[in-house]
Amino acid sequence: MMNVCETTASLRAEVAAWRQAGLCVAFVPTMGNLHAGHLSLVEQAKALADRVVVSIFVNPLQFGPDEDYDAYPRTIEADTTALVEQGVDVLFLPQVSDVYPRGLQATTKIEVPEVSQGLCGEFRPGHFVGVATIVAKFFNLVQPDVAVFGQKDYQQLAVIRRMAADLCFPIDIVGGVTVREPDGLALSSRNGFLNEVQRRQAPALNQALRDLVQSLLAGATDFYNLEQETSEYLKKQGFTTEYVYIREADTLRPPQPDSPLVVLAAAYLGPTRLIDNIVVARV
Repeated sequence: MMNVCETTASLRAEVAAWRQAGLCVAFVPTMGNLHAGHLSLVEQAKALADRVVVSIFVNPLQFGPDEDYDAYPRTIEADTTALVEQGVDVLFLPQVSDVYPRGLQATTKIEVPEVSQGLCGEFRPGHFVGVATIVAKFFNLVQPDVAVFGQKDYQQLAVIRRMAADLCFPIDIVGGVTVREPDGLALSSRNGFLNEVQRRQAPALNQALRDLVQSLLAGATDFYNLEQETSEYLKKQGFTTEYVYIREADTLRPPQPDSPLVVLAAAYLGPTRLIDNIVVARV
């Protein structure tokens, strides 16, 4: 039976009992509005540990002033049902006042250099400070042995891995594969904001990255022009492109010879921001 912990104190008590029993704990942080992508992370966590904690918390610290914090979909009842069906042990469902008792401005914040910069960090200033801060808080509360994050948010995963290493969290950070619709669109809570026309356009984002990967596998090395051509293609498909980049898979720095690569993009359809990425080994 799943236990719902709405306070940090109740969560700590639950985890302490598991620790006393010598159980392995996995953690899956989410912002709710759960879909098959989230549930695949839960399944992965269940395979890696004796007990699984899932958090649902729409974190205001990672939203900019013009972003969609208030509009972000909140579907607690449906999410709770899905997690019960998945066999989750604890749902952590805190209030903002419990997580940030001194308010957002007065709270201690964590900044992860290098991997937080550029890409989404360029267009969402402060976003990864909010992500790193909330994840570090939850790591301290849950004290998991393993934490599972989706690879769709590739830069976020890199930020969490760097933070965990730099702050000496004894936690195995695992990346879960991106779950997609049959037409290639990566599952996202924000996909629900797309209208019918935009939903038909949306798979072009993944198609553009797949075409870019094929060019790289064929030996193309003019990365800047490849990025520009892909960006222009997306514009012709109705997107407002924020960025298309080819980066080192491990560091997100500009590529060096023979380094594994990742291609990443962010673009808008109307007011909805979509991101995607594909990892590719250099040939």
